[in-house]
Amino acid sequence: MIKQYRHGSRKVTLEIPGGLVDPGDTPEKAAARELMEETGYQAEELVKIGVVNPNPALFNNRCYTFIARNIQKISEPMPDQTEDIEVVLMPISNIQELISKGEIDHAMVITAFYWYFSQNQQGLKIP
Repeated sequence: MIKQYRHGSRKVTLEIPGGLVDPGDTPEKAAARELMEETGYQAEELVKIGVVNPNPALFNNRCYTFIARNIQKISEPMPDQTEDIEVVLMPISNIQELISKGEIDHAMVITAFYWYFSQNQQGLKIP
């Protein structure tokens, strides 16, 4: 997880790494890049677990969620100049409570955890 200052809400939020897909990139390549830039971790494998349209009334974009498997820290985070990020390691068992308390309130992050928990409840174990 990361703690990141968000200019829109003017507060620090608890999130998962994420960002935009650059021209010429695939969503998977963008996920790997954002994981590395924001945390310094590299995944042996990225597995897509869900895709949503965040706001179909106004946009036609998609938000992809990936699980990063077998990660290793290989560098310090390299955030963009406009990012203020802190890496926070946390047990997955804490997530539902943090969402319930409103400590995680970013809609796309909650959507990502929906994909994770719904697939685990169906027996599709994702380490």
